[in-house]
Amino acid sequence: MKNIILIGMPGVGKSTIGVILAKEIGYQFIDADLLIQRQEGRLLKDIIASEGVDGFIEIENKVNAAVDATEAVIATGGSAVYGKEAMEHYKQTGTIVYLKCPYRILRKRLGDLKGRGVVLKDGQTLRDIYEERSRLYEKYADIIVDENKKGIEETLSLLMEKLGR
Repeated sequence: MKNIILIGMPGVGKSTIGVILAKEIGYQFIDADLLIQRQEGRLLKDIIASEGVDGFIEIENKVNAAVDATEAVIATGGSAVYGKEAMEHYKQTGTIVYLKCPYRILRKRLGDLKGRGVVLKDGQTLRDIYEERSRLYEKYADIIVDENKKGIEETLSLLMEKLGR
């Protein structure tokens, strides 16, 4: 089997679920946000502050499009879906899984967006990016896992079932 790529809003648990899933199926785990930080030598929020939203998205797209892995669970940043080349690369190299979480739950989980390194254009709210990105997540997803009223174990179990494992 190829890679499993997790997409979704910040706070849905892509990294948390990704690590557990990788252990369960014997794959390596790759956190795309950490790849970006390592390549750039700075934190996501610092990249966004100095390069701006568009500059960050360009860097993120380049890093994601260059991920060369086999049998990996890859947790992407919430804004990875803005990178056309990256998403086309992921489509060719694996199964894209959208971890879908209701807005009301995300709002509670996230708190301060700026401190998390969330890509927000001036004047954008969490609701704005939720609505904008949801369409992109659904467009690129091969599998959608709805996390509504599910804990980590239930979400993981549903994900394994949908992956046929």
